[in-house]
Amino acid sequence: MARVAGGLTSRPVRRATAVGALGVLPVAFLGLFFAWPVIAIIRLGFTDGGVAETLADASTWRLAAFTVVQAAAATVVALLAGFPLAFVLARVRLPGIAVVRTLVLVPFVLPTVVVGLAFRALWPESGVFGIVLANAFFNVAVVARTVGGLWSQLDRRIEDAARSLGASRFRAFRTVTLPALLPAVSAAAAVVFLFCATSFGVVLMLGGNRYRTLETEIYLRTVDLLDLSGAAALSLVQLVAVVAALAVGAVARRRNEAAAQLRSARHAARRPEGSEWAVVAVAVGVLGLLLTPIVALLLRSVSGREGWTLDGYRALSGFGENGALDVTGWEAAFNSLRTASDATMLALVVGVLAAVTVVVLRRSPSRAARTTGELTDAALMLPLGVSAVTVGFGYLVTLGDLPWDLRTSPLLIPFAQALVIIPMIVRLVLPVLRSVDERLRQAAATLGAGPARVWREVDFPLVARSLLAAAAFGYVVALGEFGATSFLARPDAPTLPVAVSDLVNRPGELNHLMAYAGCALLMVVTVFVAALIESVRAPHARLGEF
Repeated sequence: MARVAGGLTSRPVRRATAVGALGVLPVAFLGLFFAWPVIAIIRLGFTDGGVAETLADASTWRLAAFTVVQAAAATVVALLAGFPLAFVLARVRLPGIAVVRTLVLVPFVLPTVVVGLAFRALWPESGVFGIVLANAFFNVAVVARTVGGLWSQLDRRIEDAARSLGASRFRAFRTVTLPALLPAVSAAAAVVFLFCATSFGVVLMLGGNRYRTLETEIYLRTVDLLDLSGAAALSLVQLVAVVAALAVGAVARRRNEAAAQLRSARHAARRPEGSEWAVVAVAVGVLGLLLTPIVALLLRSVSGREGWTLDGYRALSGFGENGALDVTGWEAAFNSLRTASDATMLALVVGVLAAVTVVVLRRSPSRAARTTGELTDAALMLPLGVSAVTVGFGYLVTLGDLPWDLRTSPLLIPFAQALVIIPMIVRLVLPVLRSVDERLRQAAATLGAGPARVWREVDFPLVARSLLAAAAFGYVVALGEFGATSFLARPDAPTLPVAVSDLVNRPGELNHLMAYAGCALLMVVTVFVAALIESVRAPHARLGEF
């Protein structure tokens, strides 16, 4: 009996040891391809001097203030637009809800260069207002899906009880439903603010040199001015802001997870009643506004000076007007497909191992291990908040010191794109892994299954749908990644977003038609992948936090 008890006691230890060994890979990857390049650039900036002068310059803090204000404004707009959509996704039973879910997700996974051109086509001189709206456009899905995920689990009988006691529908929402939703609202707001504060492609396309954030200023100082000390100083300011946002987001996310665990899933979707139809109408209006830039871009891709034309699509087989590109548009598209595939496979391996490690640490009886798990969970979001330009330039500075020079390797861009999508894959997979009943794992271990077999026969069947959705989600994000790729891509091997940016900045109507046609192709792939994500979504299930 003692031997059996000892064997049972040692199994969790062996399992934790095995998972800890697997966790070495994500730690090593993030250390080599994220921490080392970023620290090297900041250190180089301090070595060159001038960091103190940049931090003392009033223009630095004006940039920081504009970055925070536009991000806060975009967050408010996204919250206001996302709430009615969250209500429809969580509480309404009407035909076509699955289509609505897909259409809501599309803006979030659209490439930034596509969104920038879409808003330019719709509103050429939009200025700050256009930047705010474009950033909000990207992130409405975060609010709708995060808030809607918790809203679908609320017991609406409590709200009905408040109504029966004489409360109006609005008062019942304000005093009963909204306080229960605050954890999800806070978590969504923190993530949206982080995305908007580090937005690159949208601000670059719509703001140009007139309106700049910390992210675009870092790009300008690194690429155009070679001001490494100034870029390093701005990276420090940005990093402080990002860490603060991550801290708030981590607290909000824990409260959201706790709120979801305290409630059993109650799928109380029903046909709208009375004033609820007004909320549905608002949601339909918001959905229409989300589709407007997309439709404007599609129309612009077939609109020439002399009327409707497909010249832009035909020109993708060439090099553009006056040799604007070094490769054809189709070659650039193939480069995008190849690099996105490599990045997605790499990010899946690293992201899943990281998520498994975090789950095991947070379930450990040791308080130190649980704290480590929470810190690791928050640290995995850091790549989203550090300038992609800083990381890209850091690659060129550091990776030549390795035994093999990766700076000329075709894997350089997939490494950079994987860094962007690993946090998103973790956020998609981690909540699903945490929802797997630990008793199932313990029962399998009691019957003699090792950690690998437990994962293969217990965890994997339960999380397979989420893994497929995470792969599709990561693929489409990598396909449209523009920040680091624009810095690392060689002229003879650009991805399609980089080629589109080059075409937009070259004169000639054919170049602009090619750019819009390329964006339309990216958008078609995005819609297809968004539909795939929804098709693998289990009924009434949340696939992660996005």
